[in-house]
Order: sequence, then C-alpha cells, then structure tokens
Amino acid sequence: MSEHALTIQQALTAAQALGLPRLDAQVLLLHALGREPHDRAWLLAHSDDVLPPAVQAVWHTFVQRRLGTEPVAYITGHKEFFGLRLHVDARVLDPRADTETLVEWALSCLADTPAPSVVDLGTGSGAIALALKHTRPDAQLSAVDASADAVAVAQANAQRLGLAMTFHHGSWLAPFERPNANHPVLFDAIVSNPPYVASDDAHLTGLKHEPLSALASGHDGLDDIRLIVRQASQHLKPGGWLLLEHGYDQAHAVQTLLGNQGFEAVQSRPDIAGILRCSGGQWPTVK
Repeated sequence: MSEHALTIQQALTAAQALGLPRLDAQVLLLHALGREPHDRAWLLAHSDDVLPPAVQAVWHTFVQRRLGTEPVAYITGHKEFFGLRLHVDARVLDPRADTETLVEWALSCLADTPAPSVVDLGTGSGAIALALKHTRPDAQLSAVDASADAVAVAQANAQRLGLAMTFHHGSWLAPFERPNANHPVLFDAIVSNPPYVASDDAHLTGLKHEPLSALASGHDGLDDIRLIVRQASQHLKPGGWLLLEHGYDQAHAVQTLLGNQGFEAVQSRPDIAGILRCSGGQWPTVK
C-alpha cells in the first residue's frame, strides 16, 4: 500500500485491490479513525479527506493483519452479537451471526417458562449466554468453559454489560456433577456451540489465529457433541431442551445421537443461509 498520503476513498480502493472485502476495509478504516463500525455513511461523506500520517500507518497495519487471515473482530477488539457489543480477542472464537439462530430457538423454547434455568456450555466470549440473559432478564444463566482465558473474557463482557450470571471453569456439565446422584442439578435448557470440526479438516490450517481447542472434535467432529448429549440427559428437567450448533452437514448425525439417547421432538433449524445449523430435542416429561 502506498506510503504517500491517501484520501479515504484511495485507501479503501487500495485495500480492495489487495483482496480485502469492501466491508472489512470499511470497518477497519473506521476503527483506525476511532469511529464506530456502523458509521460507513461517514466514510462516503468524507471520501476525499486525506488520512493523517499516524492513522494511515495504523490502517496499513490493520490491512496486513487482515490479509494474514486474522479475524476483523480480533483487530478491532469487539463484535456485535444479538444487539450486544462484545469484547473479543484471540482467547475466544469470533462469534458468528449464524449462532444467533441458536439464541432465537432457545428463546422460543423458553417463552412460556418463568425464570428459566439455562446453561451455556463452551461459552467462549459469553455471546449466547449474554444474549439470552439480556433478552430474558428473569432467566437464571450459567456459563461454562474449559478455558480459563475464555471464562475471563466472558466474565468481563458480563460485567461490562451489567448482566448477572454465574461462570464455571470446567468441561461441559462436569461443574454440576454432585456426589449424590439422586439430586442432580437440572436445567430448563442446555445450549451449546461446541467444537464440531473434524480434527483432520483441511480448513483448520487456515484458521491460525483462533483457539484450535474451540474448533476441532475428533475424527468426525462429533466427539464433544456425543459427550454433551449423554451428559445432558442427566441434567435436564422433564420437558427441558438441549439445543446444539453443529457443522453444515451434521444435522442428521446429531438428530440420530439425540434420538438414540431418548430425546423427543428432535428437529433442526436453519441459519440465515438456509443451512441446517442447529439441532435439538426435548427431554421426555415422563420416562
């Protein structure tokens, strides 16, 4: 990219010529300018403004990082999810808009349940749990992650947003295991966006910035989902729901796991692209 002074339009054009998508270029330039990511109309109105040298230097660094496949959210340090502004960095996965499908489904399942108890497994940045708590302030939310770093990120997001919930460092439902199995901790809903990529998937090599432990799960990508399905059956109230995000081609396999475990009303929901992205089922009211 040119070391000469650039206008805003020239900078955006140069970034796109290097292969940066237009939206990424705009968001990163707004961040370099200290403006909000949704303020793209401001860029159009000031397209002929010349970038100050310091801003241009920062912008150049941002472009190089993005061209190196670093997610935009890691560069800007935040991401919008379900109307909430979350802090995001390399300790957690970059929340995707597709995951809002899981939040919407959970809210629908819990619509008639007063003060529902919900746990988000593998919470990462806290996106799912925080979206649920923000929309349903009466819900009792718990969030779990095996990464202490992720728990720290999620806790900080909750504090920043003023949303009260409990956090646990541990593997899936292990923090809720009790010596007395006759009185297990039970939830109205268990939700999770767990790792679901096959460990030998070629796409993993291109994801060098994200935490691998939050992505890969065995030879077929279903190891963690199998474990969650088994554990969830011991921690759901009668009529409670288990809702899982999964890969684009895993809906049938996840439905089968749920059915074999004894879940009823097993079904899948599409994401914004029409791909079956989430599957879930209801624990029987009578066994």
